Amino acid sequence: MSMLKTIQTLMAELHIIGQIIGATGFPQNSLFCKWGVHAGGAWRLLSGLKEGQTQVDMPQTGDMAYWRHPIDLHYTTKGLQGWPRLHLQVWHQDSFGRCQLYGYGYIHVPSSPGQHHLQCVTWRPLGSWQDQLAEMFVGGGPQLRSPDLIYSGADRYRLHTVGMGTVELELCVILRHFDRYGVES
Repeated sequence: MSMLKTIQTLMAELHIIGQIIGATGFPQNSLFCKWGVHAGGAWRLLSGLKEGQTQVDMPQTGDMAYWRHPIDLHYTTKGLQGWPRLHLQVWHQDSFGRCQLYGYGYIHVPSSPGQHHLQCVTWRPLGSWQDQLAEMFVGGGPQLRSPDLIYSGADRYRLHTVGMGTVELELCVILRHFDRYGVES
């Protein structure tokens, strides 16, 4: 136990505590969100889940789907490269239980300590005119083969996309021992 404490005191620590509040601006409600955190190789997750899924919310009034899904993560690192980012997938569930992707998005975890209210805009692949026609009649739609394309540079910019709604998040960031890396907290 004391060895683990010694190792932790030598490394910088990042605590991310908050929630995925909900989403608005999507074509239909009855939405849920799949989420995950992607961090570089120097980052180690000490506690918390690095991915999850919210419940489905079917708002009776308004277009805001509320999830209030908790996020609680504790990382250690010896370097700043590969700062954690949160990737999101918003899905629609119809009355038959079929699920359709409504949007992808990602947002970097803020690097300054404190409470942060964030908005993550989402997008989805547009597909060919045949894909769009099939989507109108059958449902479904184009999806990415690899979710890593959400935040990888070159390939993402070749996609034809359409903007979708916005996901709201509230994150509290706590930094410890980052002064050793030139980051004031």
